[in-house]
Order: sequence, then C-alpha cells, then structure tokens
Amino acid sequence: MAGQEFFESPDRERRPVADHTAAEPLAAEEARPSCDPAFKHGVVVGFDGSTSSERALAYAIGMARRSGSGLIIVHVANRLPTTVWAGCEPPVFVDVPDHRTEVLGLELACADYLAEVPWILVERGGDICHELEEVGREYEADAIVVGSTHGIVGRIFGSVAGRLAKRAQRPVIVIP
Repeated sequence: MAGQEFFESPDRERRPVADHTAAEPLAAEEARPSCDPAFKHGVVVGFDGSTSSERALAYAIGMARRSGSGLIIVHVANRLPTTVWAGCEPPVFVDVPDHRTEVLGLELACADYLAEVPWILVERGGDICHELEEVGREYEADAIVVGSTHGIVGRIFGSVAGRLAKRAQRPVIVIP
C-alpha cells in the first residue's frame, strides 16, 4: 500500500476556536487536528534519515505488521534560527524550516520495505520529544519507537530517547 503524506506547518499555532453549539457564545475550545481514523492505535516512529532512525523504522515496520496496525512516521523538521535586526529594537529570532521532509517522503514512497504496511508521514516543527508525544496522543498510538542518540550532544543535553522515555504517557521503545 502506498504511503500518504500529511504535512503540517512547522510553525503552526493552535488557537482556541469558538464553539457555536455551546450555550455560552464565547466558549472556546482548542481545535484538535484531524487524523486519519485508519491510523488510530498505530505505531509512531521518529524518523530523520539517520542510521539509528532507519533501525527504529525497521523495528516499527515489523511491530506494525505483527499487530496489524498502521505506521505513523514523524519527521520533526530542523528549524534554523536566523537573527533579524530591526534598527534599535533587540534582535528577533525567526525560524526557517528546512525541506528535508519532502526528500524523506520521496525516499519513503519509493521504499519497497514499506509496501506491506499502511503508513503516513507527518511533519512537525519544534521540540522533538514534545512533538512525538503529541502525535502519539493525537493518534492514540500504542507505542513510540525512536533510535538511540550517540555522541557528545546526547551526553551534554540528554538524548531524545531518554527525555521521551521520562515524559511519555505511552510505551517508548528505544532501538540501539
């Protein structure tokens, strides 16, 4: 089955939406993003094209195939901070999204190993741990699969897998 791609703006902002059916006309409710019901209770996997994320994807494919569920592949886009100086005012940081998700989507669409599992690609922007957990919540995922982080950055700031395992409300599987 061919994959589907759902791109969400990396700088999306959720705003309260007035509920016109409520008794009080000014009642506001946070708009919940719609997600495909076919992927409810699926497997969420963080993917950025790295070797560890490819191993996590391979594990998540097997897990989704065995459980008969869908695969929600999440790419949290790198947002490059750019400083904008406007005269005497303090500098402002502007996030410039990369276009890596489109490249990853094309690579995944051509991958034979995804043919047996229904999958979607979701793009997010922001904190990786928060976004993976948020997608897991939206799709009511059975598990979140991530690759382990190696190197000095993970030791200094803490790995994504470690931070996610501490705060997630669903099982987190870390693939070495």
